[in-house]
Amino acid sequence: MAAYSKYLTVRHSAIAGATTAAACALLCLLNKRRAAAQHGKRSGKQSLQNNEKEGKKERAMVDRVFIARICRILKIMVPRPLCKETGYLLLIAVMLVVRTYCDIWMIQNGTVIESAIIGRSRKDFKKYLFNFIAAMPAISLVNNFLKYGLNELKLCFRVRLTRYLYEEYLKAYTYYKMGNLDNRIANPDQLLTQDVEKFCNSVVDLYSNLSKPFLDIVLYIFKLTSAIGAQGPASMMAYLIVSGFFLTRLRRPIGKMTIIEQKYEGEYRYVNSRLITNSEEIAFYNGNLREKQTIHRTFRKLVEHLHNFILFRFSMGFIDTIIAKYLATVVGYLVVSRPFLNLADPRHQNSTHAELLEDYYQSGRMLLRMSQALGRIVLAGREMTRLAGFTARITELMQVLKDLNSGKYQRTMVSQEKDADKKPTLPLIPGSGEIINTDNLIKFDHVPLVTPNGDVLIQDLNFEVRSGANVLICGPNGCGKSSLFRVLGELWPLFGGRLTKPVRGKLFYVPQRPYMTLGTLRDQVIYPDTLEDQRKKGISDQMARLFYHKPQFAILDECTSAVSVDVEGYIYSHCRKITFCFINKFYLHMDGRGNYEFKKITEDTVEFGS
Repeated sequence: MAAYSKYLTVRHSAIAGATTAAACALLCLLNKRRAAAQHGKRSGKQSLQNNEKEGKKERAMVDRVFIARICRILKIMVPRPLCKETGYLLLIAVMLVVRTYCDIWMIQNGTVIESAIIGRSRKDFKKYLFNFIAAMPAISLVNNFLKYGLNELKLCFRVRLTRYLYEEYLKAYTYYKMGNLDNRIANPDQLLTQDVEKFCNSVVDLYSNLSKPFLDIVLYIFKLTSAIGAQGPASMMAYLIVSGFFLTRLRRPIGKMTIIEQKYEGEYRYVNSRLITNSEEIAFYNGNLREKQTIHRTFRKLVEHLHNFILFRFSMGFIDTIIAKYLATVVGYLVVSRPFLNLADPRHQNSTHAELLEDYYQSGRMLLRMSQALGRIVLAGREMTRLAGFTARITELMQVLKDLNSGKYQRTMVSQEKDADKKPTLPLIPGSGEIINTDNLIKFDHVPLVTPNGDVLIQDLNFEVRSGANVLICGPNGCGKSSLFRVLGELWPLFGGRLTKPVRGKLFYVPQRPYMTLGTLRDQVIYPDTLEDQRKKGISDQMARLFYHKPQFAILDECTSAVSVDVEGYIYSHCRKITFCFINKFYLHMDGRGNYEFKKITEDTVEFGS
């Protein structure tokens, strides 16, 4: 009992109490995480099912798929061997080598300074201290050149990748198709802005965090092998391999959790931007409380996931710190102590105490730096797993853009129940129709009017409009009036038949909701032309967009619904004075049940719907 009381000193009691408290705190956090996960399963079962589907589709692990993905993206960010990005990569590599040699010099010079202090040599102390002071500007310059290269490389990578993605995103109508035809990506703005920036920063940081430790390990192995033999560095490398494989297996969920985090961040940004876009309508409806609930619900879902992510990183950080830092230091002490504790080692049989101390300081510090480098490599696996999540999202965006630009899209199709008296329909295949570009003619030849998710509005549409004719399209809401315009403008794919129409530049669509671009009044009128395009056309007077472009056909989708009757009459009268001379007048009436009629307007035509 006396021996036990002697052992249980204040210091040991504090260490034992701290260890017990840390273990209890870890257990409490893990139980909290488990309870939060169970609560999420009960409250959002459907949401979790969707996440599981996304997790199966978006694989985010450090494996061959990740290597192939990141190599594909690196070819975009570093397009050729001789480019600006290559220069910054070389600058960073050179600065890393120089910095490593500076570290070795500082270890050796610091050891000599300490030996001079212990040996009470004022001359050597002043000499080596002056050497350290003289080297400070050069070492500082090397460190800041390294930071400069890293920051410039991050910016260059972001510029390259952003330009490539926007070239694909703004090609033709891809930006429209991604949000209206394809449902694989919900928030492309999140991917094109924040995810690209985080991906580029993560790639450059990983390059630095892996290159410097690997270089340190190579140089320190060379120095230590001559000092304590090859067994010490070999033991450290074996520890690196074993601990790396073990921690990589434990870190696998980080990639998937990163994907979900960015998805929830995008949803939270979307509901906030949606509030700004529709602020007037929401204010008229007095819907601030409802919108607050929507924003709080989306934010709460993000916060719950971030809490789980923080708890996971806490538990992984606890294990990482022990394995990659403290156990690596223990292995380093065991390795460096072998030649000093072995009295039969011929290396130190004739060494004095001062020589033993200097050799131990130099070898120990090098081995400590080597163990720290090994720890940084092991911890870099955590960042690599997070990078795998960003890589999966960027690769998915690139694949979706490629599919949309080649005319392919994926969307959940609505299964339609057919009545017994209706004819059997052909399978709906997007893009199976044919588009023929011809001037002064619009012709629908056996074209089914189908929405992107599979709703059949009209089974077989047939009519013809020649340039100069005036067609009034009418029918109840939801019958397909605007859908007809989207098919005619090639925003929606053809599901069959043959569509004859002028090229896109000779059709002009005036929507019901006006769009104001950034710029002057002239920019509003000539949109989408620029000032240079206007000058090339030789037009100096300012008219409305329709009068400015003077297309072969003008599609007016209730564009005068917000103007008065007298102004509406003046607009149509002015249309008759210029190129839009309405000779023949027709109407296309849709009843909303899949039927339609296309006839000429005569004196007997009294009423034809809304």
